[in-house]
Amino acid sequence: MAVRDYIRERFFPHIWCPGCGHGTIMSSMIRAIENLGIKKNDIVVVSGIGCSSRICGYLDFHTLHTLHGRALAFATGVKLSRPELTLLVPMGDGDAFAIGGNHLIHAARRNIDITAIIMNNYIYGMTGGQYSPSTGYGDFATTAPYGNIDRSFDLVRLAIGAGATFVARTTTYHVTPMIKILEKAITHKGFSVVEILSQCPTYFGRRNNFASAVDMINYYKTHTTPIGSKEKEKNPDLIERGIFYQEEQPEYCDEYGKIIEKASEGR
Repeated sequence: MAVRDYIRERFFPHIWCPGCGHGTIMSSMIRAIENLGIKKNDIVVVSGIGCSSRICGYLDFHTLHTLHGRALAFATGVKLSRPELTLLVPMGDGDAFAIGGNHLIHAARRNIDITAIIMNNYIYGMTGGQYSPSTGYGDFATTAPYGNIDRSFDLVRLAIGAGATFVARTTTYHVTPMIKILEKAITHKGFSVVEILSQCPTYFGRRNNFASAVDMINYYKTHTTPIGSKEKEKNPDLIERGIFYQEEQPEYCDEYGKIIEKASEGR
């Protein structure tokens, strides 16, 4: 199938700014799904609110465009009612671990078979460039004109600590590894978290000394390194990327099904 077979062309051109990384992520999601051979009718894409969340309107699957921070709550309801379906939840950094942070940690704790794809551009893009929980210390935003003083979340550590059984990080520069990671995350039986560093030249870039989207993409090339590389030992400030954690644990829908069986036997 061609990429256009997976999108709703009537909603194009999209609203993402020139140079935004979210289109690259959408393309990679499509490639991963195509490579896995999953039928379109077997996929549900659930999103919240924000630049990233517009993705569900462009993809030609079953989709739910829900409330800010509540995408995982809606996805949990869908998954429990139709566990045979593949649930993908693309979210922004604010959507996922600011207002939606509680839903994220409890979805991870339950190990429900959902893939959370967190498109992290370090900023609230749609609402005007406010700083988010992933904005770095000293970075600038419309609500941090003199520099952010909050420490940013490390999403990988947060997800692992909350109980996610598949946790990975990649960037919009590393497209081929991104596709492979998404394939593994989607096929993993349990709660998967994939953080994707995605450039926002309009709000984050222009306030933080990036002249263009290309400069931001090159930053992901030069300031990230594979997990466990010797470069990380030489330069601790490098951001690690790859699959950080993967293990098999009982999946929530399966466990819930066992409870239903026990309850039915007791009638």
